[in-house]
Amino acid sequence: MAETASPLARLLPPDQQNLILISANPNAGASSGAARLQQLSRELERAGFELIQISQIDQLAPGIEAAYRTGRLRTVVAAGGDGTVALVTNHTPPTVPITIFPLGTENLLGKYLDLTADPLATANLIRHGRPIQLDAGKAGERIFLLMVGCGFDANVIHQLHASRTGHIHHLSYLKPIWQSIRSYAYPDIRILFPESSSDSVLSATVESARWVFLFNLPRYAFGLPLAPDADGCDGLLDLCTFKYGSFWQGLRYLSGIFAGDCTSWPDCQRKRVRKVRLESDQPVPVQLDGDPAGFLPLDIEILPGRLNLLATSAWAAKHGFPKTPELG
Repeated sequence: MAETASPLARLLPPDQQNLILISANPNAGASSGAARLQQLSRELERAGFELIQISQIDQLAPGIEAAYRTGRLRTVVAAGGDGTVALVTNHTPPTVPITIFPLGTENLLGKYLDLTADPLATANLIRHGRPIQLDAGKAGERIFLLMVGCGFDANVIHQLHASRTGHIHHLSYLKPIWQSIRSYAYPDIRILFPESSSDSVLSATVESARWVFLFNLPRYAFGLPLAPDADGCDGLLDLCTFKYGSFWQGLRYLSGIFAGDCTSWPDCQRKRVRKVRLESDQPVPVQLDGDPAGFLPLDIEILPGRLNLLATSAWAAKHGFPKTPELG
């Protein structure tokens, strides 16, 4: 998208950027999301914005491109969960800010930005928010925003989505967790560090583990502090690995995560990387931002500053972002 977009795009002044595209996931989170989205649309129309709403995935890319070429596109609203925001990011030029309207189950990125599903607050964010740039990650050809999970947690996600018929809530995870406990075999995962790594010793290293995570931001489902120091502006991914694979080892690792002492265990490793390649001799499922994403092998890298989001001025100032003009 960004490479082929019209040169006229984004040249109009902010007061003429009155076109808003809303991409809504009809199955995201609770069923109350539809009413909240209708209220948001009414607030934006009252404020004088022109709206285009898209709910079909196959319409998303051409819809964003058409709106972008007008030069009037102010923002793309991602109405749904973290997977919806990632999907929108994959189809939106980096110069167009994305507004998160968190209607999913976990809403990890929305929580990180202190955003809620309040239609009035979101309308105000679109009118007066500040664009900020965060890093994103790339796994294969897909952009992810929060994290990559390989192994048991991804198997749960694959099981959940294979049987999904509508809105997801936290109890929806119980059956796929139980299925994974009973059947997941914990294949060995090889972790390779490309030669382009700035660390020559690391680039010659091959590690292995049964649980592998990479984090761009310090957020994971159910509030688990797997990578509490991950920084979305440092140009690095936080790699977290756990060597042994079984349900009981998983419980041991979980207790260590909450106790904050597993980083000293020899079978738990954390390091910061720009690129990794993950391989396995057996099928190992992958999840990106809580959505299924196929199986290994997979090449993963950081994309510095790729994510363009609208944040409140208070959040941006609190997190040390340079002062930039509000959209106005």
